[in-house]
Amino acid sequence: MRAATFLIFVLFGVAGIYFLLGYTYLGAAQIAIYAGGITILYIFAIQLVSKRTLQGLVEHLKGSRVIQGALLSLIGLATVLGVLVKNQFIHQATQVADAEVPMNVIGQALVGSEKYQYVLPFELISVFLLACIIGGLLIARKEDDK
Repeated sequence: MRAATFLIFVLFGVAGIYFLLGYTYLGAAQIAIYAGGITILYIFAIQLVSKRTLQGLVEHLKGSRVIQGALLSLIGLATVLGVLVKNQFIHQATQVADAEVPMNVIGQALVGSEKYQYVLPFELISVFLLACIIGGLLIARKEDDK
């Protein structure tokens, strides 16, 4: 719970930086979405997992599982680096970083429903988070058959 509380402070700090830079929309979105919604989901998850459940959880790491995890991580890293190099994302990102994008363009991209705009992904994420909350409540209400 302490970590979740400090996460709220960090997210409010990031929102403060947005406000200082003059990005009021991003600051308000940071507070509403991350400091409000996402942190509350973390707190619900922390409260759903009881101490008894965590005390009985002991995981034994075998050498083969560690090697498999490291191998999968290296394969994932190689894939990401291959995509970055093949599509020249790094070169394009440095060119785009030099140009300043007006705030109204960013706001329109966030709330628009046209191609390359993000209102539909936001709505899908909200439905997904609602399903997670309902699933968490169902898990919390499940009674033991003892």
